[in-house]
Amino acid sequence: MLKDILSIPGKSGLFKLISQGKNMLIVESLLDGKRIPAYTKDKVVSLGDIAIFTEDTEVPLSQVLESVKIKENGAICSIDTKASNDILRKFMLEVLPEYDKDRVYPSDIRKLISWYNILTNAKITEFVNEDEKNQVSENA
Repeated sequence: MLKDILSIPGKSGLFKLISQGKNMLIVESLLDGKRIPAYTKDKVVSLGDIAIFTEDTEVPLSQVLESVKIKENGAICSIDTKASNDILRKFMLEVLPEYDKDRVYPSDIRKLISWYNILTNAKITEFVNEDEKNQVSENA
């Protein structure tokens, strides 16, 4: 679901993969719809390859985003990205109770909230397939 959504360090927002060239990708910003090239030196990361640390394993970002969607009833996140670290940690405990408090920093939680809001505003709300949905609702 999130394989074609990309994060590019140094560029704000998220990008949708449009096409691939020999040494670059053509991506479209989910914020303003502008298309730009992303080169191999940009260290592009697919959201489908990201996971959140828990006490004993890692949970795919797609499942965490689905938990946020369930908590927020599909609406924009009620927590501001500028909220205090304590509020962010409390929010994360509600979304993923077993998250690793030593390896998941407040800046990671801010990025999670920001990405969720960008995806929701872009009408991208299907984060997991049916099998994963059942697993998320059992954990929630």
